[in-house]
Amino acid sequence: MSAASPPVTLGEITAESLSAILALHPGSDRQQFVATNATPIAQAHFEPAAWFRAIYAGDAPVGFAMRYDPSRAANPERADRCFLWRLMIDARQQRNGYGAHAVRLLIAHARALPGVVAMDVSYFPGAGNPGDFYRKLGFRDTGAVDDGEVMLELGLVTHE
Repeated sequence: MSAASPPVTLGEITAESLSAILALHPGSDRQQFVATNATPIAQAHFEPAAWFRAIYAGDAPVGFAMRYDPSRAANPERADRCFLWRLMIDARQQRNGYGAHAVRLLIAHARALPGVVAMDVSYFPGAGNPGDFYRKLGFRDTGAVDDGEVMLELGLVTHE
């Protein structure tokens, strides 16, 4: 992002913003890696642990993110880890740094969750996968593969 780029924020999806968020699309070359926004928004309404937000650059919606938040789960499988379930930046807005900035905001938010020491993310291998994107943000390979998805993790505890 350049100095002139609008600030990136995470905002709740409202009845007024829903249509604009649903209109965002990752592009045909990324469809195999990212679901349309309608699917995870619908899923989130039936999963109490889902924490989801629109990604904005200034006032313009540019993407969508959803994270598993163990503090919202009645019986979390792992209370010490959150999981980045979805990250989508609209095809017209990619390569502007919005995705990286949004992930940094998600990491900062996760660091504030009590008892959460790591954030996980996964991706399907293949041409154009987001593995290197996440590694540049500090995620590390775990060596695990779950249902064909490569697992990465980022420690959230900082040692001073």
